[in-house]
Amino acid sequence: MRDFDGLRAIVTGGASGIGLATAALLADRGCTVACLDLDTEVEKPLIGIGCDVTDDDSVRAAVTAAAETLGGIDIVVNNAGIGAQGTVADNDDAEWARVFDVNVYGMVRVARAALPHLRRSRSAAIVNTGSIAATAGLPQRALYSATKGAVQSLTLAMAADHLAEGIRVNCVNPGTADTPWIGRLLAKAADPVAERAALEARQPTGRLVTVAEVAAAIAYLAGPSASATTGTVLAVDGGMQGLRPRR
Repeated sequence: MRDFDGLRAIVTGGASGIGLATAALLADRGCTVACLDLDTEVEKPLIGIGCDVTDDDSVRAAVTAAAETLGGIDIVVNNAGIGAQGTVADNDDAEWARVFDVNVYGMVRVARAALPHLRRSRSAAIVNTGSIAATAGLPQRALYSATKGAVQSLTLAMAADHLAEGIRVNCVNPGTADTPWIGRLLAKAADPVAERAALEARQPTGRLVTVAEVAAAIAYLAGPSASATTGTVLAVDGGMQGLRPRR
């Protein structure tokens, strides 16, 4: 399926995990894709461009470089993000500022820099990566949940603001996905096998979400077939948010 032929996308955090899976899927479906990341090592046909989403000058330079290389920008996948653990008392002000700087302000910087290019597109879309943590209370995730709640609200506000400009804005809320970050958390656990089993058990499907499944949802929201979809939050969480199955 080549439904993205002629479209141009930037994917932040595109060198690994959900970002890389999304970039590869979009490219496979005909899109020209630039991965904006601190790590610029990506395989062709993906294009790696250095970008620090916490630095506005870096973001503007990366978006400009991507637009020049791709010949414009039609799709922005705001995926770059970092995790945080603990209750509201466990992280100091500096850590709260650091995580918000990446997870929320980073999306603002990228979208702001890309808007002039998106306004010139005939198929403009922004997809933000949120989390189940935006809609479900998870233990030891106060800071992370606060940032993802902000991402969901930001998505809806942006969708309203840019509707008349023909720019669709949506977000995906993955459940616990089998990403490098989760891998690092499991590696630090006292019993990684038991910890993984616990994470799998809290999702009704009984398994972690794959990065390919999240990438497929992002691609749907970014693509022409979702032209009537904006201001939508798509859960890719194995039923974690909405289902209460009996065991």
